[in-house]
Amino acid sequence: MTNRREFLKDLAGATTGIFFASCGLASAAESIQPAATARREIAIGGRRLRTIDVHAHCVVDIRDLVKAYYDAHPIQSNASGGFVADPFADMKRPMFMNPSSVEARLRYMDQRGIDMQAVSLLPGYNYSYWADRELASEIVQRQNEQITQLCADHTDRFVGLGAVAIQHPELAVQQMEYAVKKLNLRGFEVGGSINGEELSAQRFNPFWAKAEELGILIFIHPDSFIEGARRFQGNGVLDNVIGNPLETTVALSHLIFEGTLDRYPGVKICAAHGGGYLGSYSGRADHCAEASPFCKPVKKRPSEYFKQQIYCDSLVFTAEGIRHLVAEFGADRILFGTDYPASMSSNRMGDDRGVDTILGVSELSDFQKADILGRNAAQLLGIKS
Repeated sequence: MTNRREFLKDLAGATTGIFFASCGLASAAESIQPAATARREIAIGGRRLRTIDVHAHCVVDIRDLVKAYYDAHPIQSNASGGFVADPFADMKRPMFMNPSSVEARLRYMDQRGIDMQAVSLLPGYNYSYWADRELASEIVQRQNEQITQLCADHTDRFVGLGAVAIQHPELAVQQMEYAVKKLNLRGFEVGGSINGEELSAQRFNPFWAKAEELGILIFIHPDSFIEGARRFQGNGVLDNVIGNPLETTVALSHLIFEGTLDRYPGVKICAAHGGGYLGSYSGRADHCAEASPFCKPVKKRPSEYFKQQIYCDSLVFTAEGIRHLVAEFGADRILFGTDYPASMSSNRMGDDRGVDTILGVSELSDFQKADILGRNAAQLLGIKS
């Protein structure tokens, strides 16, 4: 493979029709942004703070690579009771491929006091865990190269969390090595399970070993809890409201109880949506580990993994929810996240308040707010002052 400098040079002169500005929800963002926006700067305790959103998505166009698969699987059941006949609906929004989508994204960030985003893929078809080794290699290469280009074009605003074909662990290890050392990606996003397999499955050990070796962040972002699809039908978008945090809860619980985090104590995980339900009920897991003969021994109380290896984002929507996460795990374990651009999409499940979500938690000290809004992420992602 070429090195990063050669890759970016070649890419800049290419005329392949691939637009790196696709990382953004421009159709919605453009409609609510003014022509120009003064950048909102955040100061805490009289000192300027760089704010970093660790939960911010993009879409890379892979339609040409996956068309044959979706032609053979034209309709997919939706857990909410509907059907998704076109998995590429988001890609067909008129501004997705327009370079102005990046400008719209930056204006959105400027309005809400967000200095940087750690950009990751929008879950769903972007994961493509069904793909065989050859196709998975092509998909991940395109995704990571486009995220890299976005970050290279705006080094002061974006860092990348790349894709990885974790369904092929040996390939994943190669992709991780290249993406970190050649493309300067700061970590990787994975789903809460892989084709029905838990992330704690033995065959994924090479992935966790490489993550520990590279010292990078693994962002676990669920794509609902597919086993609950029948019961999630009906009103309430329950596949998202309940399914997403449930998937994360199950994934983390297996990583703890199956010993994955004991085998790889240097692994660093950020779990989306406040880490699922463990933040509210980790005491039950602790009790099982301490008192029940049906819980396998682990090296620490389950809640302690949140104080050493697991982080979570702040996407719990209420000041009390954030206060509780801090009380349970500490402000040094919480990372600011908005779920951009979900606040502008049809399900409206992102947090559109930007930094005000954290600034408005009166129970937090200035030091704690600064940790959550940027300092924790800067340390984890290797973002220098």
